[in-house]
Amino acid sequence: MKITSYGVNAVNAYKNQVRNVKSNTNKASFADKIEISKAAQEMRGVSTYSSERADHVQQLKKDIASGEYKVDARKVAQDMLKYYRF
Repeated sequence: MKITSYGVNAVNAYKNQVRNVKSNTNKASFADKIEISKAAQEMRGVSTYSSERADHVQQLKKDIASGEYKVDARKVAQDMLKYYRF
């Protein structure tokens, strides 16, 4: 069997292509900019909500531990019905 070197130059055809390099004619400095959307700005207010919720959860834990917390069975049933109906 005879092996010839036909097509060896075509193995890496991309290497031989000429690249067009853009020159830096525009030397203006580019700075990163951050724009906060309105939705993200509204979400900043969530931090106060989470602290209020944490206080409420702590109060519920204290009430449950002391036995003062009473479950309103009617309210639980209404919420369960509303959840499963819709």
